[in-house]
Amino acid sequence: MKIAVAMSGGVDSSVTAALLKEEGYEVIGLTMQIRPSDELSGGYGHSAVADARGVAERLGIAHYVVDFRDVFARKVIAHFCQEYSLGRTPNPCIRCNQFVKFGALLKKAEELGAGLLATGHYARIEKEATNGKYLLRKGSDCSKDQSYFLYTMTQEQLGRSMFPLGELTKERVRRIAEELELPVVNRPESREICFIPDNNYPRFLQEYIGDVVKPGPIMDRQGNILGEHRGIIFYTIGQRRGLGISAREPLYVVAINRERNAIIVGSKKETYGTGLTASELNWIAAEEPNRPMRVKARIRYLHREAGVTVTPLGENKVQVKFEEPQMAITPGQAVVFYDGDTVIGGGSIDEARQEGEL
Repeated sequence: MKIAVAMSGGVDSSVTAALLKEEGYEVIGLTMQIRPSDELSGGYGHSAVADARGVAERLGIAHYVVDFRDVFARKVIAHFCQEYSLGRTPNPCIRCNQFVKFGALLKKAEELGAGLLATGHYARIEKEATNGKYLLRKGSDCSKDQSYFLYTMTQEQLGRSMFPLGELTKERVRRIAEELELPVVNRPESREICFIPDNNYPRFLQEYIGDVVKPGPIMDRQGNILGEHRGIIFYTIGQRRGLGISAREPLYVVAINRERNAIIVGSKKETYGTGLTASELNWIAAEEPNRPMRVKARIRYLHREAGVTVTPLGENKVQVKFEEPQMAITPGQAVVFYDGDTVIGGGSIDEARQEGEL
């Protein structure tokens, strides 16, 4: 069987390709070109292409560079900028998985004759024996589990995908790279968004949507004006640094009011919420719930799971109530639901709720 591997030039995707080659599959490497320009972004740029090509040559597999700059700009970058302009904090990695990797790239793999697409994600796919449904499970390495970023996957996508690293630890993956003498063995792990390699969000947003940036008031919940902000795109829920105001106690961003172009600040206690509403939901192996259910939930990557009650509201929306208040529930981020190590589904956070609002 021919399998396509999404090769970013990093250790994880390189080991993925190597493991599949060792197992006897016909492997081809696909590297996505997604950067809009050399000046504005990095990620899958020239060095990544060169690194991926070097690994492919080492393994003796065919390698292709696919130009996804247009779909990435439309589905990921444009959404990223729009969400910030609305006072929300998006997660572009989730959008990339949904529309680019397991959308456009999966289709490209099929066009090249590959029956499956493999990636270096630390997650697992299992097929239920009883009903043939595919389940998305956490990676065995809890410190690297990436199931949170994959909650949008459909049954069709899961059935055509592979995560060979799902049972491995990061340490084991690096040892394999060393044993195979892969040329990327010493490449550092990126912790930045691929199209903002210097992690300078303000500069990037100013470049793309600077025309919508307007100063406005920094206020407390009582409506008292405490200072002026540079523009709502530069702030996120839970932020403490960079507010430019002094107070008797540390102040945090507790809400962003786009209608009033205002940043609302308060004490650390005020950053905690008891619930949220979410929409744009995806349920991986089950129908949309028609009654309240108790599960665990994450409200950001590597967030400690919390007990919740999820109540359907209709129109692909839910209300989520936490057993214990959670800090910095952030509109635009994802809430992902778990039953043990299985991802039930998830959605986009629309609004955080405070005590007494649920």
